[in-house]
Amino acid sequence: MTGINAQATGGSADSLLQRARELDAADPLASYWEHFVGTDTDLSYLDGNSLGRPLKRTVTDISTFIQDSWGGRLIRGWDEEWLELPQAIGDQLGRAVLGAAPGQTIIADSTTVVLYKLIRAALAAVTDPARTEIVLDTDNFPTDRYLVEGIAREEGLTLRWIDADPASGVTVDQVRAATGPATAVVVLSQIAYRSGFLADLPAITAAIHDAGALVVWDLCHSAGSVQIALDDADVDFAAGCTYKYLNGGPGSPAFAYINAKHLAALQQPIWGWMGRKDAFEMGPGYEAAPGIRGFLSGTPAIFGMLAMRGTLDLIEEAGMAALREKSRLLTAFALELYDAWLAPAGVQLSTPRDPDLRGSHVTIDHPAFREMTAVLWDQDVIPDFRAPQGIRIGLSPLSTSFGELYRGVAAIRELLSGPESGTPSAAGGAGSFDKTADVPLN
Repeated sequence: MTGINAQATGGSADSLLQRARELDAADPLASYWEHFVGTDTDLSYLDGNSLGRPLKRTVTDISTFIQDSWGGRLIRGWDEEWLELPQAIGDQLGRAVLGAAPGQTIIADSTTVVLYKLIRAALAAVTDPARTEIVLDTDNFPTDRYLVEGIAREEGLTLRWIDADPASGVTVDQVRAATGPATAVVVLSQIAYRSGFLADLPAITAAIHDAGALVVWDLCHSAGSVQIALDDADVDFAAGCTYKYLNGGPGSPAFAYINAKHLAALQQPIWGWMGRKDAFEMGPGYEAAPGIRGFLSGTPAIFGMLAMRGTLDLIEEAGMAALREKSRLLTAFALELYDAWLAPAGVQLSTPRDPDLRGSHVTIDHPAFREMTAVLWDQDVIPDFRAPQGIRIGLSPLSTSFGELYRGVAAIRELLSGPESGTPSAAGGAGSFDKTADVPLN
C-alpha cells in the first residue's frame, strides 16, 4: 500500500493522519492488502460493500482454469471436478463464514433466484392453513420486497409490513409485535443495506420460532464482514451474494443455506435437470437429488465460482473474528473522521454509533452528495450513492486500509468546503454517465 498522501486543511488533519498511520501499523491484517489488485495505488475504494476488489491470485486461477481445466480437460471437467464445485465451495463458505456444518450450503443462481426458491420452499413447508401472512420490513432491499410482493400475489397471501426506521433497523420487539398465529414466513436482512444497522439475528430468529413461523435471512451485506453462526441460531434458510466481501466478481453466483432439519422434506419450486437425482440419466419425471444438491436447478456457473475460492482461503487463514474486529476499527475511524470533519459541515450520520449495531459500512447524508459522488469518482475516490442524498462508505476488512479511508473522507471534506459544493455543475457536463444512479447491486 502506498503512503497516505492526502493533505487536509484544519487543526485536526495532522492528528487524524497520524492516527491512520498508527492504525495501519498496528493492523494484524495489513499484510492482506497486497493480495488484492489495485491496493498499491492512491485510489480510495470505499465501495467494497457493493463490489469487492479482485484478488491477484484470481488472474492466475482463471488463466489456469482456461488453459488446463477447460482447455485441457474440456467436457471431462464435469466428471472430474466441476459438478462437485457448488457443494464443495458451499461447504467451505459455510465453514469459514456462515457457521454452518457441511451439506447445508450450496452455490447457485443469483441472489434474486435463490431468495425466490427459499421463500417458496419455506412457504411449502408450512402446513397450517391458518398461516397466510408473510412478514417483511419497509426498508429491506428492493429485490427482497419485490419478490415477497410477487409471491404473495401468486399465492394469495397477506403481507404484514414492519415499519423500519431507515437510520436503525428491525428490532426484536418489532418482530414479536408483527408475528403470531397467522405468520408463515418472515424475510429480513441481517444488515440494512442503507444504514448498515446489524440486526440481532439469533434473538430475532428465536422470536420468529416462538411465533411458530420460519425465517429467511438475506446475508448479502453480512457474509464476510461480521461473524455469523447460522447453525447455533437455528436459522431456517439464508441467502446471500458473493461479489461483495467475498470478492467473487461482477455477477458471481449466490449461495443458499438450508438448515439440515428441512432438507429431507424440502420442495423447491424451480425443477431443473441439475437438481434431479441422477441428472445425466435424462429420464422422465422429476425426483429431487437428496440433500442440498436438490436445490440446484440449471447448469452451475463454474466460471463465476472461481474467484471466491481465493477469498475463502484468506478468510479461513485469518478467521472471521479478526475480520470483524478490523471492520469495527474501520467503521470507528470513519466516525472519528465524520465527527471531526463532516458533522461541522452539516453532514448527517445515518448509521448506528454503537459498534455492536452496525456492519461494515457507514452511511452519511447531505444534499450535495448526489452531484458530489460523480466528482469523487473522477478523483479516484469511490464510495457509492444511495438516494435521496446518502453516501455509503463501504469498508472491506481484508482489502481496506485506514490510510485509504482517511484519503477518501478527506476528499469528501475538501469538496464540501469548496465553492462548487452542492452545485449541479459539479457533476459533469451534459451526456456524462450518471455515476450517482442507484445501481442494481445492493
